[in-house]
Amino acid sequence: MTTLEAPRTEVPKRRRPSAVVWVVTVVAVVVHVLAWRATEFSPGALIAGWEGMADFLADALPPDLSVLGKSLEAAVITLYIGLLGTTFSIPFALALALPASRATTSAAWVQQAARAVLSFLRAVPDVVFALIFVTAVGLGPFAGVLALVFHNTGVMGKLWAEAMDESDRGPRDALRVTGASGPQIAVHAVLPTVLPSLAGLLLYRLDVNVRSSLVLGLVGAGGIGFLINQSIKLFRFDEMVTHILVVLLLVVVVDQASGWVRRRLGA
Repeated sequence: MTTLEAPRTEVPKRRRPSAVVWVVTVVAVVVHVLAWRATEFSPGALIAGWEGMADFLADALPPDLSVLGKSLEAAVITLYIGLLGTTFSIPFALALALPASRATTSAAWVQQAARAVLSFLRAVPDVVFALIFVTAVGLGPFAGVLALVFHNTGVMGKLWAEAMDESDRGPRDALRVTGASGPQIAVHAVLPTVLPSLAGLLLYRLDVNVRSSLVLGLVGAGGIGFLINQSIKLFRFDEMVTHILVVLLLVVVVDQASGWVRRRLGA
């Protein structure tokens, strides 16, 4: 009587990393070593500076709550800067996103021109825009709003153009066959299908811009960032901690509110 032997299953051999993988790994390690040295990264220096950190915490805690009212008022200004910087950039971002999208524009040179403008606005940091507008309109929140409008136009225009590129081709092709023009296709086929995505991206940018308006205050664009900068210069670290706690509260409130709206929109 013969016993049936179970068929042998060959264990697949593990493929050795290719030469490309080894080269990429070596290059990555070398770049990290160079970055470590160039940035003077030193955990030992951080540990050795514990006394300085202890002195800082001793000066910062407990926070000075006497400036809470002024801090809350400045936080509202910061929120307004982020809100207006986002809202006022909507028409400019849409005006550049439509010609930059392949779904709404067939002329390649128009797409490239619109994308070039968006790339420029996106490449210039909002802090640089703030410094430029501070010299033009002076210190204050207005410079921060202008800086966010310009920078956010580039970022949001790119995000919106990409969302339009990923829209359903069916409605677009159906209108194109009937002889519809580019603007008609954009209004009746593209925008209705991507509107929830555009709204979600807009709320995301509002969240980011509120945080950015805090940084803009450090260069004179008003808001609570300006108060933080003043506290640091005057070595009033207890006031600085109060301002930072208010910033934390502001960020949490904006994040929760925008998340709630996004969930309602299904974006």
